[in-house]
Amino acid sequence: MVIDFHTHAFPVNIAERAISSLVAGSNNAYTPCSDGSSMGLIENMEKFGVDLSVVQPVVTKPSQTKTVNLWAHQITGKYLRSFGGIHPETDDYKRDIDFICTLRLPGIKLHPEYQGFELDDPKMMRIYDYAISRGLILMFHAGNDPAFPPPVHSTPAKFAKIRRELGGGTIIAAHLGGLGQWKEVEEELAGEDVYLDTSMGFKYYHRDRFLRIVKKHGADKILFGSDSPWSRADEELKIFRGLPLTAEEQELILSGNAKRLLGI
Repeated sequence: MVIDFHTHAFPVNIAERAISSLVAGSNNAYTPCSDGSSMGLIENMEKFGVDLSVVQPVVTKPSQTKTVNLWAHQITGKYLRSFGGIHPETDDYKRDIDFICTLRLPGIKLHPEYQGFELDDPKMMRIYDYAISRGLILMFHAGNDPAFPPPVHSTPAKFAKIRRELGGGTIIAAHLGGLGQWKEVEEELAGEDVYLDTSMGFKYYHRDRFLRIVKKHGADKILFGSDSPWSRADEELKIFRGLPLTAEEQELILSGNAKRLLGI
């Protein structure tokens, strides 16, 4: 089984506009592999050999919160699971998190660059604490983003810091802990009690560094992800399956860890 833990999709009525805007905002850094809709994602899953995708919505305005989370609930089914979303400038983070729990979404996606916050901001720590207390997984964009200039708001060192400060819960740092910051991941984050996903990685980080991070961090805390539609899961899978990992390590990364987190 293959579970892609990091994908994106949009309601069909805004998908085309959203994709065009994101491509332009990234200075054409990426070529999307679907139309951005949930159906486009499912069609690619069938072609790429993915059994289940986890959608990670990013709330870019506080006013979008309820609509985004209702849509996340609606698309959840046989092929898709979706996290919820919350905006840092919400006027009532407990209300928003409680609503996500009512919808039985497994976690929340946060993007320090698009949402404009520092990962270790004390205001955000309150949100993390409450979400964890309600049993939600925290999924973060990590590292660089081509749409935004430095400084980076979510570094490997900051992930290690918030992990130490939070009392428990599950934290996932996307892009193997920090897009474009994998030397720092290897030195400062690998080995911490944080999950890493592989999204948008195999085209960029060196295979040897990935294998060193797996060895130091543990295959039981790494999740396969593509960041669809910005990367093709079939291409990522081809590279991944060619790596000198054991069958047990591959199974954990491709689905075992995700099953455990999602309770399936």
